[in-house]
Amino acid sequence: MTPGHWFSPLNPRIRDWHGQRVWLVGASSGIGAALARALLTAGARVALSARTPERLAKVAGRSTNALVLPMDATQPAQWSAGLEEITARWKGVDLVIFCSAQYQPERSWEVKAEGVRTMLEANLASVYFGLETVLPSLLASGSGGLAIVASVAGYMGLPNATVYGPTKAALINLAELLYVDLRPRGIAVTLIDPGFVQTPLTARNDFPMPALITPEQAAEYILAGFAAGRFEIDFPWRFTRVVRFISRLPYRLRFALLGRMLGA
Repeated sequence: MTPGHWFSPLNPRIRDWHGQRVWLVGASSGIGAALARALLTAGARVALSARTPERLAKVAGRSTNALVLPMDATQPAQWSAGLEEITARWKGVDLVIFCSAQYQPERSWEVKAEGVRTMLEANLASVYFGLETVLPSLLASGSGGLAIVASVAGYMGLPNATVYGPTKAALINLAELLYVDLRPRGIAVTLIDPGFVQTPLTARNDFPMPALITPEQAAEYILAGFAAGRFEIDFPWRFTRVVRFISRLPYRLRFALLGRMLGA
């Protein structure tokens, strides 16, 4: 291994999106919708998936590069049908972005079984269903990429993210092992870890959200990360670096700091 290898990008840089075939799952609102619009503006062909066709159509607008593809990501059969539609239209897909998510702020004593099931299926199981569907064709071509939207809430156990946080921690773990498995086979793997972004999900929070940014700003960070060939795209740094630092403190210091932040 040459010294220069340590400083080279972990993924191929994507600076020109013209001709790229992107399947964005979770494209109807928030980060997904903003990223879909940014990709379409940059020249990519984007298949827009979520449960609500009306919202997807609004995101697509009049773009001839948009393919509105409604689906429920928690249903494995709908992944297969979606890939068949994209393949029929575009002869394949180059990048799959997993951006679908559910979130409910709750403390540990507020957890309900049905909410747990819904969040686990939407945030975690849906990604595995997608992987089962898209990996065979990507492996056969020896090219393409996967991008998983997790969260800085997955860096450590945070109150109010009792179910959401662990699902995002699992996605971080999954992205890491996927990179080791798939990068030698020609498939790029990107982990996207946003901080607080102004979306319908974070609108449920009744606590201050440091360094809150817009979905459009989040999309800019993500495209810049792809252009740099980064494995992890985390933003905004003024917030994510603080959370990462706290997550690496000894437990006694970490718990004391979190307790003080909560006023406990």
